[in-house]
Amino acid sequence: MSAYRNRNNKGFTLVEILIVVIILGILAAIVIPQFTNASTDARKNSLASQLQTMRSQFELYKLQHNDKLPTAFQSDGKKTDWTGMTGQTDVTGAVGTEFGPYLQQIPTNSLNQGSDIVVGTADLAAGAGSGGDIHTGWVMNRTTGKVWATTTSGTKVYDESNPANVVNDQ
Repeated sequence: MSAYRNRNNKGFTLVEILIVVIILGILAAIVIPQFTNASTDARKNSLASQLQTMRSQFELYKLQHNDKLPTAFQSDGKKTDWTGMTGQTDVTGAVGTEFGPYLQQIPTNSLNQGSDIVVGTADLAAGAGSGGDIHTGWVMNRTTGKVWATTTSGTKVYDESNPANVVNDQ
């Protein structure tokens, strides 16, 4: 019988291991959604920063080019040519060395990865369509030079005043 008494019981039972696994699962269920929201919030903050930069650089361009936007943005439609903003130009907007570049690279919307811009003549309200079912990263009023971002779907105008607006995630 002494052989049974000297048995070494160092280890965990199956029940103890299951309890630890269940506790870890509950903690993960609580913590993981918070990280998901942090990622979305970071993308929205990045978008706000990009918009501020773009707006100030478009204003600087207009100031240095006789109150005109780059040639690509002077007509309506979907545009992908950002050379007026990413290259150097003269006072007429032609390739030159007097002014620019205004942007280091073509801006990409952090919510939908769109880098093109739909140009029109209207100021758009938050949640409004960006131009039919056109997927785009940005929207611009060529008359005023105002720029807006689009939502996750790329088809509606992003609501900057309320980043938590459910429209922004559509």
